[in-house]
Formats: sequence, structure tokens, C-alpha cells
Amino acid sequence: MNEPLLHNFSSFLILEQGLSEETKDAYLRDLRSFAEWLGKDLTATDTDDLRAYLHSIQGLSPHTIARRFSALRSFFRFLLSRDEIAADPTRSLQTPKIPKHLPVVLTVSEVEKIIGMAEGASPLRMRDRAMLEMLYGCGLRISELIRIRLSDLNLDEGFLRVLGKGDKERLIPIGTRARSAIELWLKEGRSKIVKSASPHLFLNFRGKPLSRMGAWKIIRGYIRKAGIRKRVTPHTFRHTFATHLLEGGANLRAVQMMLGHADIATTQIYLHLDRETLREVHRLYHPRG
Repeated sequence: MNEPLLHNFSSFLILEQGLSEETKDAYLRDLRSFAEWLGKDLTATDTDDLRAYLHSIQGLSPHTIARRFSALRSFFRFLLSRDEIAADPTRSLQTPKIPKHLPVVLTVSEVEKIIGMAEGASPLRMRDRAMLEMLYGCGLRISELIRIRLSDLNLDEGFLRVLGKGDKERLIPIGTRARSAIELWLKEGRSKIVKSASPHLFLNFRGKPLSRMGAWKIIRGYIRKAGIRKRVTPHTFRHTFATHLLEGGANLRAVQMMLGHADIATTQIYLHLDRETLREVHRLYHPRG
């Protein structure tokens, strides 16, 4: 099963490529699946093998096919750089195209309605309000939200230090509403929940760090209470953060830095969302729209 090669590739993805554990694990699963289908040493793979394999998985989703191809391409380029193979069998193959679907975005009033559902004087309501304000106000992934430590906050300067994908660090401004919600949670809520010293900002009712699923369950509850009918995911708040900034005139590069995107092309999808908004405004209000 080429386990020594896969082990070395695993280290390469983390140490040299800076990929997250989740991406690394997905790539290794994809490679083991391909190796089982191939039935021979991975270093003996040729382009025809890859064409046949890609044809065999056409029933999968476009995103899954694209990720599997990306795993294969990264692996064979890794082998080539280590002189394990003489040529890259993926070189003449085109990257599978993924249909572009614009992400769901909340309106400002929908965001305010969701956050408004977390009003209250109880410690847990203070926590939930602060979580929602930060999720939307800082454009965080939910995994980043639950990993925030007290030492990551600089409320005097109004900045948050975030450790994102591939352990890449970035600084994000904290808006006035998010800062007020965090200060209230720290002063009047968190101390009533924490049982022993904890470095984490957000805790569950037992005083332990929140899990990803636990945090999403809390947030989803407020979305339902607000009566939002859109299909909202944890990432919807991040999409909304970026879209609202760009609609307000923010610089694309600045939004890229706040989101932690390595490639500005990833951020540019939000320009398409902005254009869709402009198109809709034109259609509704122009006499010839």
C-alpha cells in the first residue's frame, strides 16, 4: 500500500505545504482509495490509469472529484520532487471544473434579527451574544471562534489574533459592538460559568471549552428563533462578513487579509456577489431594468 511514501507525503503536506490536519487526512483517504482501485504500486501510475480512474468516479460530486484530483496531483508532484518517479502523470490532465455557486448571504436586517435573539442578562445569553457578534463582526470560521484564547484578545487596541488554516496567524479588527459584547461576557458572564482556570474565551455551561458542534447548535438555535428560512451554515456568517464589507466599499486586499485567504482569487467570489446586488438594484429601480 506504499505506506512509507504516504507517511512521508503526510509530513510534507503539514510541514512544507502548511495544510490543515483536515485537508491532509482527506488527501490521504483519497490516495488510499485510489491505490485500492489501482491495484499496483503507486509509483507505476501512468496518465491512462488516472484518466480511467477519473472516469470511474464521475458519479461523485464535482467538489469530491476536484479534491481527489488535487490530492493525486500533489502526491505525484511530491514523488517527482523526490525522484521517486521520472515524470508527473497528472501533467497533461486538466483540473476538473467545479460549478460556481454563489454562497448564501444574510442581509443586514437578518443578521441583526439573529443577534437580537441573544439579548438577555443570563451568563449564557451574554456568551451567545458575544459569539454571534464575533462570528459576523470578524468573519471567523467556527473552528477559529471556539479556539480563541483570552491571550488572543487585545481589547484596548481592538484587535483579535487568529490562528487559521495551516496554523497561519492573522490580526482582525474587533468592531465596537463585538468589543462591547465580549467585555460584558468577560465582566459579568464568564466568571459565573468558569469552574477552574481556562485559557479559552468561550465555555459551555460546565465551564469547559465549547466543541465545534456545540457552538453550531447554539447558533443554529438563534437562527431558527429569528425565523430565517435561508439555508444557513456556520460559514454563512463569514460569507456575509466579506460581502457586507465589499458592498460598503472595502478594499479587496484588506478583506483577503481579514479572511486569511492565501490567494486573492478565493476572495474575488464576493465581488460576484456584489455585482449580483448591483444587478438586482438596477433591475428593480431603473425604468429600463
